[in-house]
Amino acid sequence: MPASSSSPIAVVAQRLAAPAALAPDQCRSLLDDLAQIADPRQRRGRQHALGAVLAVAVAAVLAGARSLAAIGEWAADAPQPVLAALGARPDPLRGSYRPPGEATVRRVLGRVDPDALDQVIGRWLADQQPPAPRPAWRRAVAVDGKTLRGSGHHQAAQVHLLAVMDHTTGAVLAQADVEGTTNEITRFRPLLDRLDLADTVVTADALHTQREHADWLVTHQHAAYVLMVKANQSALHQQLKALPWHQVPVADHTHDRGHGRVETRRLKVTTVAGLDFPHATQAIRITRRVRSLRGRRWRTVVVYAVTSLTAAQASPARLADWIRGHWGIEALHHIRDTTFAEDASQTRTGTAPRAMASLRNLAIGILRAHGCRNIAAALRRNARDATRPLVLLGITSP
Repeated sequence: MPASSSSPIAVVAQRLAAPAALAPDQCRSLLDDLAQIADPRQRRGRQHALGAVLAVAVAAVLAGARSLAAIGEWAADAPQPVLAALGARPDPLRGSYRPPGEATVRRVLGRVDPDALDQVIGRWLADQQPPAPRPAWRRAVAVDGKTLRGSGHHQAAQVHLLAVMDHTTGAVLAQADVEGTTNEITRFRPLLDRLDLADTVVTADALHTQREHADWLVTHQHAAYVLMVKANQSALHQQLKALPWHQVPVADHTHDRGHGRVETRRLKVTTVAGLDFPHATQAIRITRRVRSLRGRRWRTVVVYAVTSLTAAQASPARLADWIRGHWGIEALHHIRDTTFAEDASQTRTGTAPRAMASLRNLAIGILRAHGCRNIAAALRRNARDATRPLVLLGITSP
């Protein structure tokens, strides 16, 4: 969902990174996973293996390719050893490896099974383990949607995707289409049902603060939730507003300065019996004050949230971290828009818009797993040496 003008997306986008970089031997090759995807093309006339075409596309996006044409250009310029490592087709007459052209890439991405591609990407990213294990309750995932605005001439024709992202690694674990005949709410459970959410905290914006979602997460998925509350849950929202917050002390206070503004956040949390929401045990109020560095006027925003976690299970500081961490998925969307120019993309054929979004998720996720804080700079670095994407993908020369 679109973020408010005061949301700290740019700040979060700069800060997100894995806690430590992966060692080269900890990154398993993606080629074997890509080879498991069924080829949608007819066997007759097929010149390039599906896995090779997808691998070339992934490497090109890791080098900063923003479009199908850019992927084709990167492949045409790739050195022979790189094409060989990516599984390109050998040409015995010329004694060289032939890269797939733009037309081939376009046909493959326009027909590939997007669910299978996202499952492979999500599973592979999840397997890229950080050097040190994380405590079970540190795992949190964020759910949010994004419209690919250039994917259609009008809103009804635009591709809309719902994704779930790991707070710590920034890896997109699963993604699903939200068709024009439905909405994000109906796709919430099918998306998360693919994941093991036991002992996981799920964060989501107010759209997904639904009774059915909350009960399903706790009862069936054995997960916890931190959900924002707005007018779509009017009775709960009024109940939270009416609490005696003036008697509740500030439990967490943060101050940020950067990107042309100053922002302070104060969090209050209290245990409330009888909250009008399934499994809710604590009420949260966040007061954000924002001021431009060029001005003197402060703008105050007050938002509310509920959680199924008790005070013994989650401290105020940890709740504040999870609420701030939810902005990470908005930061992911911000990077796709600003660094990869996703909303300006005119790719509209078949499943290609979603496939390109998946490749961008993969590129951002693996760069973060390797400790890259500035995604744009990392892409420029990869563009200077065609072998660097291979290292990131765990691919070695044949």
